[in-house]
Amino acid sequence: MSSNSYDVLIIGSGEGGKFLAWHLGRSGKKVAVIERKLIGGSCPNTNCLPSKNEIWSAKVADLTHHAEAFGSITGAVATDMRKVVARKREMVDGLIKMHLEFYKDSGAELIMGEARVVAPRTVEVKLNDGGNATFSGDKLVINIGTHASIPNIPGLVAAKPMTNIELLELEYLPRHLIVFGGGYVGLELAQSFRRFGSQVTILEASPQIAAQEDPDVAAEIADALRAEGIAIETGVTITNVEGRSGTNVIVMTSGGRFEGTDLLVAAGRTPNTNAIGLDSAGVELDARGYIVVNDRLETTAPDTWAIGECAGSQQFTHVSFDDFRIIRDNLAGGSRSKKDRLVPYCMFTDPQLGRVGLSEKQAKAKGINVRIAKLPMAGVLRSRTISETRGFMKALVGDDDRIVGFAMVGPEAGEVMAVVQTAMLAGLPYTALRDAIIAHPTMAEGLGPLFTRVPAR
Repeated sequence: MSSNSYDVLIIGSGEGGKFLAWHLGRSGKKVAVIERKLIGGSCPNTNCLPSKNEIWSAKVADLTHHAEAFGSITGAVATDMRKVVARKREMVDGLIKMHLEFYKDSGAELIMGEARVVAPRTVEVKLNDGGNATFSGDKLVINIGTHASIPNIPGLVAAKPMTNIELLELEYLPRHLIVFGGGYVGLELAQSFRRFGSQVTILEASPQIAAQEDPDVAAEIADALRAEGIAIETGVTITNVEGRSGTNVIVMTSGGRFEGTDLLVAAGRTPNTNAIGLDSAGVELDARGYIVVNDRLETTAPDTWAIGECAGSQQFTHVSFDDFRIIRDNLAGGSRSKKDRLVPYCMFTDPQLGRVGLSEKQAKAKGINVRIAKLPMAGVLRSRTISETRGFMKALVGDDDRIVGFAMVGPEAGEVMAVVQTAMLAGLPYTALRDAIIAHPTMAEGLGPLFTRVPAR
């Protein structure tokens, strides 16, 4: 084996790829990860964790603005965006340091440079430190992620809009932020910047924000955002854009004319598979540019796998981590599959959205008969102690009394959702949660009265 030849070669250091590298390195394999820029991938650098960091800064700002209601007198309150960004950068720096220590401890090699596949399991790298090198592996794993999509709208590119990456680096507060897209990213960041002090308008092409959710869930989130002063326009088609983000932008839509100072595009993701030579290795792409894989995450090329978003997996870090476990176990002779896995969703708006299993409209589309129970968050006594009573819990129960879906809009929804997910994974009947002794006063305590409301068969 030459110095540039490895047991396993991994392109991209995102969640699934890095954990696979560390595991194989600790197992004695010769492993290399080729990373273009972001050590650890987008989650710790630009996406998941940085956004949640600034979302928490916005939560603190919101609590401070309403401190009098809790008995604290604060006086005038303002947000210093430079300090918000500095706190986020400090976290990112610590995460990068942690990742480098994991690489060192595991024995996996990290190669910084831009990779292009030139033959089966063979990669040419333009090294960040200068020069080029070619690397090969007995096995190749592709973990190259996605990037924010910029729709083909006249004037949009010229307007230099921000994606989440640029917005999270802003050291000034936009006077009026216009957000293209009412999905998870757009809604989380719209609320955060409203709480920092920006005027915010959301433009969404679908009839509702959070388009994949049930109408009652989307309506509850929309009501919460509008209550904070965010303007939401749904069912609109953007026809053209004028001006430049950061100074003045004018957005023309089927619903009218919108003028702001800054523009955020949060309109979906595009896989990073274009023009990197995957065809030279026999790796096929689907019509949208995602890598074609089977349930074991094997591509159409021998000894070649794909992980995470580039392989069409749901765009969550926790899914990419499970992709790692699938490949890890299968390389060891197992038969692990991504088929029928139970994937939780969490949107970090305030109140949060937590969902797992089927939604009401998904159950209807599949022809699955369900009984539905709902409980307003005001019925959960913990919500009254913190004065956050907006939202509800909703459970879907099948004919066999097992839980097939759960959604919650409310404080700490992601944590409560994990309790229900555990019951679903165990195949427990809903009565197990209905009759459980759950500590008082907690948010999860609401699961008891929620499941008490399940209609009889």
